[in-house]
Amino acid sequence: MTEADQFERPQRGQNISRWENFKRACRYRLVVPLKRSVHSPEHVARGVAVGVAWALTPTVGIQMIFCLATWVVAKRLFNWDFHLIISLAWTWITNVATLLPSYYLFFLTGQLMLGRFDDLSGYNEFISSYEKNVAAEGSVGYWEEIWLFVVLLFKGWGVPMLIGCVPWAALGGWAGYVWSLKFIKHHRESKQRRAERRREKLEAMTKSSPPND
Repeated sequence: MTEADQFERPQRGQNISRWENFKRACRYRLVVPLKRSVHSPEHVARGVAVGVAWALTPTVGIQMIFCLATWVVAKRLFNWDFHLIISLAWTWITNVATLLPSYYLFFLTGQLMLGRFDDLSGYNEFISSYEKNVAAEGSVGYWEEIWLFVVLLFKGWGVPMLIGCVPWAALGGWAGYVWSLKFIKHHRESKQRRAERRREKLEAMTKSSPPND
């Protein structure tokens, strides 16, 4: 075994560990609540749709507030309800790992929608500008860094991002509703079939057992 192999193996293990942690987080934050909910599939799926739609907007840090506002307005003015807790959970798809790529995607989409084909800034240029601005402020906390990020975005990229997020939010909300509705119904049907098989097996065992003297 070479020194290079010894150096690379921990990195591979570390990458696998991070990926496993990410999958585990997605399962417990997003999938498990869908399985455990006792509400109707449509009610839960609407929550997923709202959460995904707000997650796919440049509203980092305040998606949950917008979900709550949507729930209040929809319920009181339009008599339209959805699973609020589920919607809050699904805003997590825009997290630290997906934030910069998704915002850059919104910007590019907005520029294309505005017809600005000759003004498509590079992703590396955006990352460099972000890191430069954060470094200029010195050591800052998490929320201060988020605020600097938002200021940088809307200072130069605000309008295209606001426009460019619209089709992604609409498509993501629709896809979230369709997928989650199908997933919940399939899970509940499978659970019911398993329960029926267990009951039939128990009844068969009861009939085949000899009567007590």
